[in-house]
Parts: sequence; C-alpha cells; structure tokens
Amino acid sequence: MAGHSQFKNIMHRKGAQDAKRAKVFTKIIRELTTSARINPDMESNPRLRQAVIAARGSNMPKDTMERAIKRGAGGEDNTDYVEVRYEGYGPGGVAVIVEALTDNRNRTAGEVRSAFTKFGGNLGETNSVSFMFNYVGVVRYPKDKIKEDALFEAALEAGAQDVISGDKIYEVESSLEDFAGVRDALIAKFSDPESAELIWKPQTMAPVDEEKAPTLLKFLDVLEDNDDVQSVFANFEIADEVMEKLASGK
Repeated sequence: MAGHSQFKNIMHRKGAQDAKRAKVFTKIIRELTTSARINPDMESNPRLRQAVIAARGSNMPKDTMERAIKRGAGGEDNTDYVEVRYEGYGPGGVAVIVEALTDNRNRTAGEVRSAFTKFGGNLGETNSVSFMFNYVGVVRYPKDKIKEDALFEAALEAGAQDVISGDKIYEVESSLEDFAGVRDALIAKFSDPESAELIWKPQTMAPVDEEKAPTLLKFLDVLEDNDDVQSVFANFEIADEVMEKLASGK
C-alpha cells in the first residue's frame, strides 16, 4: 500500500467490516443510542450527527436508525456504555489504537489484551502509542460525484487543512476543533458524504513484509470483530503487490 497509505489501510479495514454488515450495524446502533441519550437533537449534537452519517453510509434502514435514536432519547436502553481507548504494538511492531464502547470494562480489556497476546503483540498503557498519531477529522466523498476544484474550494473556505485525492475517493482533512464545521459546510453544499469521522492518523508508517502481513491483518480482523470495539487504527504499510497476493490467496 503506497501513497496515502493510512487512508488505504483504513478503507481496507472498512471493507472487511462491510462484509460483516450485522456486526457493523450492531456497532452503529450502539453509538446512535449512546449519543442520542446525551442529546437527541442531531443539529446540536455533533456526535449523533456523525453516527447518523455512518448509519446512512452503511445503508442501515431508516426505521432501524430511528428506533435506535428513540431508545436512547427515551431512556428505554439503560445500558451504561463507556468509551475506552486501548493502545499497544501488534505484529511487526505496528502501533495500534483501539476505541471501544463497552458496558463491561473488565470483559473488553481482557478480550483486547488476549488478542494482542495471541498474535505476538503487547498491550500498553494509555498514550503509549497515541503520540505517534494525529487525531483529525476526515470527510470522504466519491470522486465521481463531485468536481475536485469545487470540493477543494469549499473545503478550504470551511477551514479544512487538506484535500487528498485517492483512486476513487476525496478525503477532506481538518483539525479536531474544525471538524464539525467543515463537515456541516460540505454537507450543506454537496449533501451527505460517504463517511465523516474522527480518526487517528499515523505520523509515520511502519512497513510490514509479506511474512508478517497475514498475521497482522488477522489480528486487526479479530479486534474489529469484537462487538465492543468501535474503531481500530494502525500505522502499518503493506506493499500493493503483497496485498494483491494476499487477496488472491496465492
């Protein structure tokens, strides 16, 4: 994975998640319910707005999304979810950040630690690897829906830091503080994006060779398969030819 590999890495993992739609829906429903409990008004609750965009981007049925919001707003779901972040090193010395939303810290911590141990990694303390990442906002639009000049102009006017042109996607990057404003300005001009989220963007990438790549990808899949885990970020870089070889099963 060359070029803007941090985004390719993210999209690779997103693709793996999309193949498990039921689990994706479970995670988004949990976020919709939790954020709606804070404030059910999407206009004044950026977190809920972000969750709704994720739900739409995953093709969640409208009634499923609305039921989740109503459960949170009406207090029907009284499960006390808390946000937890885990950090450590995975196979090949790759730095990994795991974001979870859980009703049982001990269970989630044990399962995350077990995954790190099983695949030869090490779970560290909070902030043990996050200094190697920047916490930024990213809004993504398909390239076939918007002209680059129009997006670039609107993004910079809204306060974005950068616009990255990938193979099929534009990624508009902004600071944490400006994310909501940039996202909402782009939505007002271009309608809903493919996704809009806060991510941990690696400052530097860790090359992973063909020998370690299968273990690393399996490790990331195990983490993402956990119902409590909402997002996984890692600073790995895998050569395109290796990814193609793994995808073909050769």
